[in-house]
Amino acid sequence: MSPSSPPRRHQIPVIVLAGFLGSGKTTLLNHLLRHRAGNRIGVIVNDFGSIEIDAMTVSGQVGSTVSLGNGCLCCAVDASELDTFLETLTRPALGLDVIVIEASGLAEPQELVRMLLASDNPRIVYGGLVELVDAAEFDAVRERHPEIDRHLDVADLVVLNKTDRVTDEEQDRIRDAVAATGSRAAVVSAEYGRIDPELLFDPALRPDGEERMRQLSFEDLLLDEEGDETHAGHLHTTYESVSFSAGVPMNPRRTMEFLDSRPEGLYRIKGYVDFGAGDRGNKYEVHAVGRFLRFAPQSWKRDEPRLTQLVLIGSGIDPDALHKELDECRESTEPPVEAGPAPDMTQDAAHEQSMWGVLRYVQQPAD
Repeated sequence: MSPSSPPRRHQIPVIVLAGFLGSGKTTLLNHLLRHRAGNRIGVIVNDFGSIEIDAMTVSGQVGSTVSLGNGCLCCAVDASELDTFLETLTRPALGLDVIVIEASGLAEPQELVRMLLASDNPRIVYGGLVELVDAAEFDAVRERHPEIDRHLDVADLVVLNKTDRVTDEEQDRIRDAVAATGSRAAVVSAEYGRIDPELLFDPALRPDGEERMRQLSFEDLLLDEEGDETHAGHLHTTYESVSFSAGVPMNPRRTMEFLDSRPEGLYRIKGYVDFGAGDRGNKYEVHAVGRFLRFAPQSWKRDEPRLTQLVLIGSGIDPDALHKELDECRESTEPPVEAGPAPDMTQDAAHEQSMWGVLRYVQQPAD
């Protein structure tokens, strides 16, 4: 039997931003708020007293929730309050597109990740653990806080910040040290926390004219003041984006073999997969961040082209090799849906069995 696909509510990615004190978390967060690609961002700050977010971005006291005219909503919470504030921030009326949790510089980020993965909130989806590293102070921080190796090992994306203060050879040495922890995370370099927001979240899709007609925001004023310094060309981020499209269905088993063995440095995968006879009624939205993987079946619309369309984002990846591996996941032949005699029960069972690997990553609706 094919899985049912009830109407699916928009799921908001929740990103954990971690790193030891001085790594540049607040600088990166403010950069994201200033270059939010039209998104409405919710910010949860764990251990409010240890940071200094711009006054125009955050106001109010610890534990307060404030709605701001520039499309950001910020609050300060203790980890024990996380579920409560996520429930507040994910109310449809707020219209948030992404939530960023800035962890305390001394926090255990994997605990926040566990809480997110265990959450019963159907309106959120894990958006990844981003670990910031101060390139200039890496050795000193590692000596003071050896637990950084554990943090790097569980990170989905490592931002090597303040690279303007180290040589290329030092960057390479730090990258090797990160890999030696067992980390399979993509590693990108940055200065002043300037990374491309599209590494973390997609540009918001608004109804025509909504962004054009909105009131001038703090974001606009900041960009106007900063001038050319904020152009995308000045974002010192090195990553690759690979697009893949297929007009024939993907083989479920081979596709899962690819996903289960995806290479180091491949940070995000997003898009839709057509599994053909594995499930004629649905396409499968795929969302992968680091080692996290989730599928969500969605009914095909009438007259919708049956295509697989994927975008893969990472650092140090081989686009040609990824294309080749995905090409090998395609079914070699796929008869038209209505051609030939009806499949027998043996074929039905075989198709259903081929989807077992995919269905392991389909979130079951709450009772």
